[in-house]
Parts: sequence; C-alpha cells; structure tokens
Amino acid sequence: MTTNHRIALIPGDGIGTEVLPPAQQVLDVVGRRHGFSLSYTSYDWSCERYLREGAMMPADGIDQLRDKDAILLGAVGYPGVPDHVSLWGLLIPIRRGFRQYVNLRPIRVFEGIDSPVRGARPGEVDVVVVRENTEGEYSEVGGRLHRGFPEEIAVQEAMFTRAGVSRVLDYAFTLASQRGGRLTSATKSNGIVHTMPFWDQLVTERAASFPQVAWDQEHIDALAAKFVLEPARFDVVVASNLFGDILSDLAAAVAGSIGIAPAANLNPERDFPSMFEPVHGSAPDIAGKGIANPLGAIWSAAMMLDHLGHPDAARDITDAIASVLAKTDVRTRDLGGTATTAEFTDRLIELL
Repeated sequence: MTTNHRIALIPGDGIGTEVLPPAQQVLDVVGRRHGFSLSYTSYDWSCERYLREGAMMPADGIDQLRDKDAILLGAVGYPGVPDHVSLWGLLIPIRRGFRQYVNLRPIRVFEGIDSPVRGARPGEVDVVVVRENTEGEYSEVGGRLHRGFPEEIAVQEAMFTRAGVSRVLDYAFTLASQRGGRLTSATKSNGIVHTMPFWDQLVTERAASFPQVAWDQEHIDALAAKFVLEPARFDVVVASNLFGDILSDLAAAVAGSIGIAPAANLNPERDFPSMFEPVHGSAPDIAGKGIANPLGAIWSAAMMLDHLGHPDAARDITDAIASVLAKTDVRTRDLGGTATTAEFTDRLIELL
C-alpha cells in the first residue's frame, strides 16, 4: 500500500503564499518517485484573518491540526499588524501546544552562491543550529505596570527548566554524534548570572553521556564574531531560544541568502505533529511580484520528508537544490539573477 501523509498547509502572509505551491510541486514529484503520497489541508490563518476576524487562527486551531502528520508553514507578518501579535497568535502557540521544543536550522554554503564572507567556501561550511524552542528568553512570564506614566516598567522573565534544557541538549549531542562529532554551546555566563551558569552546568552534565562528542562553549558575542571569521569551524551549535534565533539568521546570511534557509520545529517524540518553515519571513516589499526565492520552503519540505521517514526522497531534493545552484545560471533576484519564482521552480523540477 502507498503511504499517505496528511499535511497541514498554512501559507500565511506575503510571500508565504507564493513559496508553498513550489514546495508542494516538489513534494509531489518525489512522492511519486518514492512511492508515497501527500494529502493537503490548507488553512487561511494569517494577518489578513486577524484584521478581518480579530484572531490569527480560530480558537480550536490547535485541535484542527492535531491529527495531521506534519505542518508546512509559509510565513507570518504583515504591515499594520504588530509582530508580537502575529507570532504569539499563530506560530508560538503551535510550537508550544505541540511541544516542538527543538528548532533545527541547517546552513550550507552551496557551490554557485557567493558568500559575503571570504572564508565561507562551498563544501566547507555545513552547520546545524539546534535552538531551544519553547522556553528560555521567549517566556510569557512578565508584564507592564504604570502604563503611560513616567515610572512605566516592563518586566520580562527568562525561564530555563532542567527538563527543557536537558532534552534539547540530548537532541543536540545525539545529532553531533551522527555528524562530525563536534558540538559548540552558546552561552553568556560571564554576564547573565543565573540562567546561563545553569545552562553551562547542564551542558557539562549531559556531555558525560556522549563521550564520543568533542564539545566546547563560546560566549554569544564571541561566537557571533567567529561565525563570520571562521564559519567552517562549526558543526552542531546548541543555543537557547534567543541566542539560537539570532545565530541561525546570521549563519544564513553568511551562507549567501536568508531566502534559502529552512527550519524545522520538531517534537522528537512524535506525540504531536512537527512544523516546517522557511525563515525568510513574509517579505512584504516583494510580495505579489512572483520573484520570491522558493528554496527555503523547498528545503523545509525536504526536512519534513526526512522527519516523516523518507530520507532518500529528502536527499533527492537537497541534491537538486545543490545542482540547480552549481550547474545552472537560473537565479532569483536575491541570488543576483532575474528568474521568477515559477521559472526557478521549473528548473529545479527538471533536475529532479
């Protein structure tokens, strides 16, 4: 029997609606080749819905997604809707409601793309940032007091739990043991007096279970500099929610374009669906022009297939991405070319 996977599609805002259809096309091509199918349910959850109905998604939105095998998200964000409204109304509730505590962001420098960093050469830079995804600095604990008065105050509490940090560290160490055997932990324990020494302590504790992995730690400011100066040095980098968010976007820029970068929000135990998304955002400045780079969404779709148990199909997609960049001059505008989204997708599918 052909395996069928039930996929929730949330195109969202801006170019999100333009990059998910190419990802679907690619998924259907490799599905036919590898003997599985995908059925899609699309949801109009977005900032437009917020402006129309006062909510990014319906009150039972999480329950509507619960029986799906995976979620493919386009982008969230729209001028006139504050970012904290769009993110906390859709993306973050899904991450937390489905315990997607690992945010996985691979970065590669592909042949055919010029990195703005001289030391970032194709074939040498291949990094995965493992970001804690459900607690840390992006906590809901806090508030504002004396609004509008001179003594107005805002308090934001970072929450680090032993269970939450340990599980993401175990994932990162396991991943490092399957890759190059090197792990770097991002910290700031010289300045953040409670949470970061706690993070460092747990890294040391969990490392004892992975003697095959060589590890070190770097303060986040120095690590950001070394991502630019020595990008080929890193293999797996594990970081808190805030540090991982910043580092992964920096690394994507080092690789040549944030338009390529994918992300996976994983529930490793598979008790709930995981969610896959490009990290480029909704890009309202180019939305509707048909020129968005679909590679971030397509690579995210490949990560989804790998998670669903189709590593060969996922590899076909990443190999095609590498080929279209190395062997053709077809490029979208963010990569210095003139191809439309559709033209770029057609060329990629030809290589598939």
